[in-house]
Amino acid sequence: MYVWVMLFCIVSYLLGSIPTGLILVSMFTHQDIRTLGSGNIGATNVTRILGIQYGIITFVGDVLKGFLAVYIGTFIFEPLLPVTELRTAVCFFGLTVFLGHLFSAYLKGKGGKGVATAFGIFLYLEPMAAGIVLVMFIIVVCLWRYVSLGSLTAAAAMPFVLVALCFFKPVVIQNIVLGIVAGLMIIVKHKSNIQKLLQGTENKIRAAG
Repeated sequence: MYVWVMLFCIVSYLLGSIPTGLILVSMFTHQDIRTLGSGNIGATNVTRILGIQYGIITFVGDVLKGFLAVYIGTFIFEPLLPVTELRTAVCFFGLTVFLGHLFSAYLKGKGGKGVATAFGIFLYLEPMAAGIVLVMFIIVVCLWRYVSLGSLTAAAAMPFVLVALCFFKPVVIQNIVLGIVAGLMIIVKHKSNIQKLLQGTENKIRAAG
């Protein structure tokens, strides 16, 4: 059974490796998004290149990668594993799909920053926590108009939100660990954005109208 869990981890990694933004931009502009804008393959850069509608499609695609990995993994292995082992296995599915997005097998180990995929993972594992950090993200972006700042806030807040929810509902310890790992990796992936924020050179989103 553990061999099958490892095989599904590989499947999750390959699913996470699918570069949604790169595929979209290539289809509609015949260009490599890694050479355009910020060079990132995520929804923010796709929005700058193709517009908000394509940015939304990219975001949804990246969210679905994370959601489907843990959803399908749970569906397959729930009848086959004890509860504790199932929770651990599902967190590994979440971790590997997340790592696939960050270090894509199809992009020679390069990839995106992981925010949307992590959101998709926790949208299934801990939907209440995902909803809370989404609200935080929206508030920060609306107030300061920095998508990167909203992403950093959400990534840093997720472990604390998960721990706080323990006072109101059962929260799986494996999910908290995954939240810490994913949050730290998202922050590391935003290193250049942090430097730009400190220097005052980070790009703001345009105000409507």
